[in-house]
Order: sequence, then C-alpha cells, then structure tokens
Amino acid sequence: MVEAVATPSLHRCGSCAVVGNSGNLRRSHYGPLIDFHDIVIRMNQGRTKGFEADVGRKTTHHVMYPESATKLDNTSRLVFVPFKMRDLLWLQNEFNPNAKTTSRIANKDLVMVLNPAFIRYVHEAWLENTGRYPSTGFLTVALSMQMCDEVHVFGFGADRDKNWSHYFEELNDEHLGTGIHDGNHEYKVIQKLHQKLKVVFYVPQ
Repeated sequence: MVEAVATPSLHRCGSCAVVGNSGNLRRSHYGPLIDFHDIVIRMNQGRTKGFEADVGRKTTHHVMYPESATKLDNTSRLVFVPFKMRDLLWLQNEFNPNAKTTSRIANKDLVMVLNPAFIRYVHEAWLENTGRYPSTGFLTVALSMQMCDEVHVFGFGADRDKNWSHYFEELNDEHLGTGIHDGNHEYKVIQKLHQKLKVVFYVPQ
C-alpha cells in the first residue's frame, strides 16, 4: 500500500476533498466543508447545481472517461481515465480542431491523462485484482494520495437504504449494486486507509 506523505512539498497540494457520487450525500450538509479544501476532486457525472448544500460548489479536478463524460466549466481540470484504446481516440476527436462541433467537453489547456499503468497498479496492489477493474471513484482516491498532503473522502459506499445509488438521480432499482466493480471491497479498503490515518473518511449518519 502506498504511504501518504506526511509533510508538505512544493509539488503537492495541501488538503483535497475527493467527492464521490453516493446517494448517502443527500441531506449530509457537507457542502461548506467540501468547499473549504484547497482542491476539490469530483468524478464521472457528479454535479453541483441544485446540490450545493450537500456536495459544495467548487471543482478543481474532474475525473471521468467517455461513457461518464459531462461538460466542465472553463477552469476545472479534466483528468481523463482511458480504460481502452477507443477512449484515447474519443479524447483525440473531442479536441480535434477540424471537428465541426464548437462545444468542447473541457478547456483543452487543462487536460491530464491518467497513465493506464496506474490503473493496473491500483487493481493489483491496492485491490488484489478484485472486480474487473477499479471504479473511477477508487482510482480517484488512490490518485489523490499521490497529489495531496491531506485527503478527505466524501460520498462513497451505499446509501442509507443499502443501495448503491447516486445523489443526483432518482433510484429506480431498489437492489442497485456496483456492477463490474467490487464496491464492497473498495469501501473496506477506504475504511482501512481511514483507520491507518492515511485519509479522513466521512460517512453521513
């Protein structure tokens, strides 16, 4: 397991809030606490409009892949996660200057691509190959520990009714699971990181 760096460095940020998309964020009132952090990292289709009281307003980095793409504002950094070759082709096409569209997914000068080797490393070393591959959320937690001196994790795990729902969607399946990811195992790893004081994990009551 990667050890978190205890002292600040010039190449790292201070405190990061990693904001997952769990339905357990509803009525959490974590918004001001999340926005207090130096860096706020969101993922996939996570949004703020209409949910500011629970998830905050600030977005510094947004981690996503094509199937979960959502348009970002001009100041948020896109952290692109390529799970397959056509993901990279999608990104290339998105910023092709000859493409007809004038609406881009993000500011082209604020795009970072996660090395696929890091995805493999997290799957093997952190998750012991459980699940088909890591969820974007867990990858984001692992990545944040390489970037930040303090990592505060919000919005992971099942909701209060034990469903793996999203705070921004109406729940249509009362037995919603985690699909190809082993969400339960990932949750336990985050809990262990919290117990070892590597991250601070917030679980709404």
